[in-house]
Amino acid sequence: MTPADGASSESQTQDARVARTRADISRAALAVLIDEGCEALSHAHVAEIAGYSKTTLYTHWPARLDLIMLALDALGEMPHLDRTGDLRADLAGELRVFRQAVLDLRLDHILSVMAQWASVDEMARVRDRINTEGQRPLRQMLSEVLDGAELEAAVSMLTGVVACPTLMFGTLPDDAVIEAAVGLVLTAAKT
Repeated sequence: MTPADGASSESQTQDARVARTRADISRAALAVLIDEGCEALSHAHVAEIAGYSKTTLYTHWPARLDLIMLALDALGEMPHLDRTGDLRADLAGELRVFRQAVLDLRLDHILSVMAQWASVDEMARVRDRINTEGQRPLRQMLSEVLDGAELEAAVSMLTGVVACPTLMFGTLPDDAVIEAAVGLVLTAAKT
């Protein structure tokens, strides 16, 4: 083996270790955020959960916002419905998937954190990325019958049917509320 080969192997080992550490910290931060809320998300607590030293966390992620960003990155892709071709059923189905994700992924905590840190530019970028991905299927479906301001309003109304009661009242809409919201939007769109 040449020295260059040894250096390359050492670099790959270090890169793998860094990636593993980042993944471990991300998962731990997400678990704390989901299970205990934003207030519990501290360097000491995440380090304890992940099995790393506080020094490691402070070295690589010095601010609490860094831990929040890692947690949101660990969220991964949002679940979505496979479309059937029936616009009304597909819209309602996508909202039910969103409602279930609130339960399964504790998106109520995630939405709360995003609202709490909304004025931070970096959080705004993450929020926009999460919202764009989360709203993508609704936007695609509704763009078949709406555009412009009407499309934006319909997407906001439908996502708000799940998000608003989750954040404001700690409840989730039942199927009848979801169906009614979809019906109102589609009636207004004259479809």
